[in-house]
Amino acid sequence: MTKSELIEKISESLKLPAGKAEAIVNCVFDSMVKALERGEGIEIRGFGSFTVREYKAYEGRNPRTGETVHVAPKRLPFFKVGKDLRERVNSLTGTPLPVDTSPDHDDDVADDPELDDDDDD
Repeated sequence: MTKSELIEKISESLKLPAGKAEAIVNCVFDSMVKALERGEGIEIRGFGSFTVREYKAYEGRNPRTGETVHVAPKRLPFFKVGKDLRERVNSLTGTPLPVDTSPDHDDDVADDPELDDDDDD
């Protein structure tokens, strides 16, 4: 979806003139950009979060010439998808959701002989 398609969709769904819908979209995007410029994060529940990540300077290589190139430090926006959005996108493709493999998640604890309380051995 492009910005103009988003403006059109908002215009249709809210029965607004295209100019007003464009102003709304521009206001939202401008506010987000300004927040990221200030280094603030943006969290939209059910959608995801935007943060700014800082990268240090490093020496890289020009892939064409192999010449060493200095890459300046930079700040880049980073998006992390929210759980609800991830689940909605995956439910449409039939892709199974990732399994929780964290150390806190022990489904097979009951089958672990070391955790057996019986001392009948």
